[in-house]
Amino acid sequence: MQIKTIDLRSFDDRADNIFEAIIVSAKRARQVNDGNKIEFNALLSTIPMVVSEDENEDIENPAQLKIALDMEAREKPHIQSIGEFLNGEIDYEYKE
Repeated sequence: MQIKTIDLRSFDDRADNIFEAIIVSAKRARQVNDGNKIEFNALLSTIPMVVSEDENEDIENPAQLKIALDMEAREKPHIQSIGEFLNGEIDYEYKE
């Protein structure tokens, strides 16, 4: 796994302070993660469950494994939200 550094000064261009940028990015990451969970559960519901009479036997379902690996290969929600924030793709405003 590669580590990608982000210059904290790049957040100053998009937000008044770093704490504001963190909160906005964290809320967006939660939204992305919730969407991923819904999509993952919807995809899993289309796969027929394999039932075994022996409870101790481990059953591998290749379709379920493929979906899980595809979801795992995606960009992590926090990385995606930081990228969206730095690219100016997130619109936010303060509640009054």
